[in-house]
Amino acid sequence: MSVDLATLLAILAMAAATIATRLAGLVLPAAVMARPRVRATLEAVPAAVLAALIAPTVLATGWAETGAAVAAGLAALRLPLLAVVAIGVAAAAGLRAAGL
Repeated sequence: MSVDLATLLAILAMAAATIATRLAGLVLPAAVMARPRVRATLEAVPAAVLAALIAPTVLATGWAETGAAVAAGLAALRLPLLAVVAIGVAAAAGLRAAGL
């Protein structure tokens, strides 16, 4: 198995960003964290990192994965995480079986 250097660096950068946001709550003074703009920014970073991880798979692999991501995204609006994952997996399997 070989690892592409760019992929490894991207994974390490995303890990560093995630760890930095988690540590920020412990390291930054309470006065800084109380500012609404800072709090909103720090709360948005984990979702942005997750989107950065998911987007390449959703947009570059095929219709089955894109359809599964759309189904899971719609399910995430109303259902708990386990149900969302199950719907995403079922949608990917069904769409692949259908030949997409």
